[in-house]
Amino acid sequence: MEKLTNIGLQKKDSQHIAEKLNDLLANYHLYYQNLRGFHWNIKGIHFFQLHAKFEELYTVALTKIDAIAERILTIGQQPLHTFSDYVRVSRIKEAGSLSGNKETISVTHENLSTLLDLEREILKLAADTGDEGTVSLISEDINENEKTLWMLNAFLS
Repeated sequence: MEKLTNIGLQKKDSQHIAEKLNDLLANYHLYYQNLRGFHWNIKGIHFFQLHAKFEELYTVALTKIDAIAERILTIGQQPLHTFSDYVRVSRIKEAGSLSGNKETISVTHENLSTLLDLEREILKLAADTGDEGTVSLISEDINENEKTLWMLNAFLS
């Protein structure tokens, strides 16, 4: 007999998905912190636009962090919750001492591309295991992140 979570998913599948979601959670935390630093330290001719844009992006990221952690709990697992875990697990690295327009946007673009790669892995895994709740969460996030990447590309062009 297969073991099910409280919401009717296979426990083994949920554990694997939660591992991937925890990877995403860790990466989102580093992305968020990088955005905060860029918001605080941006300089140059595009200061006003980028200061506001970085605030918008980190506010959205914070909401997504909460949704990811709550999804991990919903599927019966434990979200990572220490910054040392986030730094250890994350593919995204801390981006200290950056304040220029193009360099901060370039790092944001790289960070967002990393998040999209992880989300596409999770989307496939969740779809293959019938985890529609995770599919819905990640699919919506992919759509938003792709649009943001398009805008960042336009800025860098």
